[in-house]
Amino acid sequence: MEKLKELVTYIAKSLVDSPEKVEVREIAGEQTSVLELKVAQEDLGKIIGKQGKTAKSIRIILSAAAAKIRKRAVLEILE
Repeated sequence: MEKLKELVTYIAKSLVDSPEKVEVREIAGEQTSVLELKVAQEDLGKIIGKQGKTAKSIRIILSAAAAKIRKRAVLEILE
């Protein structure tokens, strides 16, 4: 699951103006892992995108990568 954490970190750092403030925390469960993404307040809009399209795209990429290793992962964006 470390690879999924690295993937989300890489994507988030590529999108924001303050990459040093990007934090990804993993909460592992038996079937599902929850990845919590925290960015600087001024970068929140860049991560969410218009009508949530960027956030949805990140979640789709994460789901595809997780499915490849036969796991389930959920992305939560923290404010």
